[in-house]
Amino acid sequence: MIVCVCRRISDREIARHARAGLSFDEIQFELGVATQCGCCESCARDVVAQCSPSRPVAALHNAVAAHTIAGTGPAL
Repeated sequence: MIVCVCRRISDREIARHARAGLSFDEIQFELGVATQCGCCESCARDVVAQCSPSRPVAALHNAVAAHTIAGTGPAL
């Protein structure tokens, strides 16, 4: 999916950089994501949070959110 329309940057490209250990700021500098109109910044940050090897909390948050959506977990 294209996250940054201005720079034509996909979620896969952002995820690849995040899995390599780059922070959002580093990815922003490297790819130019969220440097023009800024509409994609929150989505790009979410992708980084979900894919960053140093942020296991994102995986826990996603699991809780999935249970909440399915109606099997606590509401946040």
